[in-house]
Amino acid sequence: MGREGIVCRSFGLFFALLLLLDVLSVSSAGPLVMNTWGSVFGRATAKAWSILQSGGSALDAVEKGCSECETAQCDGSVGFGGSPDELGETTLDAMIMNGNTIEVGAVANLRRIKNAIGVARAVMEHTKHTFLVGESASLFAQNMGFPAEDLTTSKSLSIHSTWLNQNCQPNFRKNVVPDASKFCGPYRRAKQLYEGKWNIPPKVLNVNSHDTIGMIVIDEDGNIAAGTSTNGATHKIPGRVGDSPIAGAGAYADSTYGGAAATGDGDVMMRFLPSYQAVEYMRMGTDPTTACQKVISRIQQHIPVFFGAVICANATGSYGAACCKAPGFTRFHYMVYNSLLQQPLEKAVDCI
Repeated sequence: MGREGIVCRSFGLFFALLLLLDVLSVSSAGPLVMNTWGSVFGRATAKAWSILQSGGSALDAVEKGCSECETAQCDGSVGFGGSPDELGETTLDAMIMNGNTIEVGAVANLRRIKNAIGVARAVMEHTKHTFLVGESASLFAQNMGFPAEDLTTSKSLSIHSTWLNQNCQPNFRKNVVPDASKFCGPYRRAKQLYEGKWNIPPKVLNVNSHDTIGMIVIDEDGNIAAGTSTNGATHKIPGRVGDSPIAGAGAYADSTYGGAAATGDGDVMMRFLPSYQAVEYMRMGTDPTTACQKVISRIQQHIPVFFGAVICANATGSYGAACCKAPGFTRFHYMVYNSLLQQPLEKAVDCI
């Protein structure tokens, strides 16, 4: 082989190595922990990874990882003392899914119980049901041994007081009297409906207060689990349930193909079952990043601008994410931990 041939071959091997390293940066044959949002949620990532390293299952890792955020009140959007509703009360939503059996446990509008993801797992493992809500879910939790505790804090009371002093702005009411854009309730139905294009109230879109923790875990045996936990939308109408605890919306797992989790405006995203759709795309052979992008694009066909993001991981350990570009939200941060890393890694993706 001539000198030029050797040089060309060397360059070829060099670029092949670079390509391999790029692939490895988003793929691992070993365990994987992936969750929504950046370093402020990193404690959850690290906790889930530690559970895997100590021999725990993917389900164990999802439960304990999300529970870590519940205890730490990650960014105020997970756990007690955050996102008070119109009455000033904090309630919790959570779900967990076993990708081997396709079993799901979920709770919504949970009161007085701090460990919502733990109660969700109890629903899955100790009932023949999938979803419990409201006061009955809280009583079930207490019967299962979860302690009753106050979810209100001085911070949540302050958030609610400030909101009341601002004439209950922003809120989630429409087609009511008095005018919800100017006054607090009580409200009653307006005689005429005024429907228009979906608009994002600027004060509601606050990416600094983030949203749900959604987590995907693959253990070393290839078992996949997914879960979510959140205290919902700030100033929500009491009784509101978002996408987080709904299987296929907040999260979805199938150990044969992969897992996905969503975060953002649950009242929009739950209409499209984005997590289920992302796993379906991966089942058809789509790579995780493209699967996430296709889910976002599909929602954009109906609602061009919304606050939302999706994370995806397939059964081989490849992963990706996508988000919708909205005012004040142009990049989405998420956390990853796998056998190629020494610590949780924060990654970011530009919104489309």
